[in-house]
Amino acid sequence: MSVEADSERERTVAAYRRFAASCAGGGSPDYERIALGVAEDEQILDLVLSLPAGNKRQPNLLLGAVRFLGGPTDSFAGFAQWVVAHWDRVRAVVLERMTQTNEVRRCATLLPVLAQLQGPLALIEVGASAGLCLYPDRYRYSYDGGAPIGPADSPVLLECETRGPVPVPQEVPRVVWRAGVDLNPLHAGDADDVRWLESLIWPGPTWAGRVERLRAAASVAAAEPPLLVAGNLLEALPELAAKAPADATLVVFHSAVAAYLSESERGQLEQMMGELDGHWISNEGGRVIPGWEHVRPPEPTNFTMALDGRVVAYTGEHGQSVTWR
Repeated sequence: MSVEADSERERTVAAYRRFAASCAGGGSPDYERIALGVAEDEQILDLVLSLPAGNKRQPNLLLGAVRFLGGPTDSFAGFAQWVVAHWDRVRAVVLERMTQTNEVRRCATLLPVLAQLQGPLALIEVGASAGLCLYPDRYRYSYDGGAPIGPADSPVLLECETRGPVPVPQEVPRVVWRAGVDLNPLHAGDADDVRWLESLIWPGPTWAGRVERLRAAASVAAAEPPLLVAGNLLEALPELAAKAPADATLVVFHSAVAAYLSESERGQLEQMMGELDGHWISNEGGRVIPGWEHVRPPEPTNFTMALDGRVVAYTGEHGQSVTWR
C-alpha cells in the first residue's frame, strides 16, 4: 500500500471516529456504534475507499444510503453484512445523492431575526435542499411552551427553547417571494426525494418527531413549490438575487453550508454578501465564517447565527433552542 493510500485510509478512519463522537453528543447510539465499527473494519473501509475521495466517503451519506435502501443500522454486524451483500446498490445511491438535511425546525431560530427586518420579505436560501426552510410564514411556533404564533391551519408546529433576551415576535413576517440554490435541489412533491431526506435523519429519541415535522413541511412546500436553482452558490446567487421583487427586502440565509466550502470560497461568500442589496443571515457551526475565530458558543454543538456578519445568537443545531447574545 502506498503512502498516499495509507494517508487516505487514516483520514477516513479519523472522519468516522469524529462522526461517532458527534453521534454520541447528538443522541444516536446506533450511529455511534456503526461509525466506530466502520473505522475498525478493513473490509468495509475498503468499500468506502473505493468511492471517490471527498464528500462521497462521508459517514452520513453512507448511512443515509443504507437506510434509504432499507438496510439495518441497529447493529454493526448486521450493517456490515448487509452492506457487503448490497454494495452495488449502496454505491449507486451514494454516487447519485448528497447529504442535504432539511431541518425545518431551524425556522424557529431564524424567525426572531427575520421579524426584525422591514417587510415584505424576499427569501433566498443557500443550500436549500427541498426548500422547506423557505416557508417561515407558513408554520406555527411555540417558544418555551407558550401560545403558538403563526397561521392556525398550518400542519407544522415548531417548538423552541429560548435563553436570554430573545426578541420573540408576536406574528410571522410577510414573505412575498422565496427561492433557493443547491448543487442538487430536491422536490417536496417527489416521494423519493422526501424519503431521502427522511433517511438522513439520525435514528434516536428525536427521530419520530423530526420525521413528522419533515413530512408536514414537505406538504406545505409541495402545495406551493419555491423557485429552486441548481448550481454553485457563488455562481448562481447573483443572478437569482436579481430576480427578487424590487419592492421587497431581500434576505439571503444559510445553515450548515459553509463547512462544505473551501476557505477561499467562504471568503468569496462573505465578500458577495457584503455587496448585497439586502440582508445576510448565517447559521453555521464552529469557526467556519472568516472573523469568527474568537466566537465561543455556550455548547460545542451550537451553531452561531449572525445578521449581516454580526453575531446575534447561538442556536441548537436542529433548531431546538436559541440563546440571544
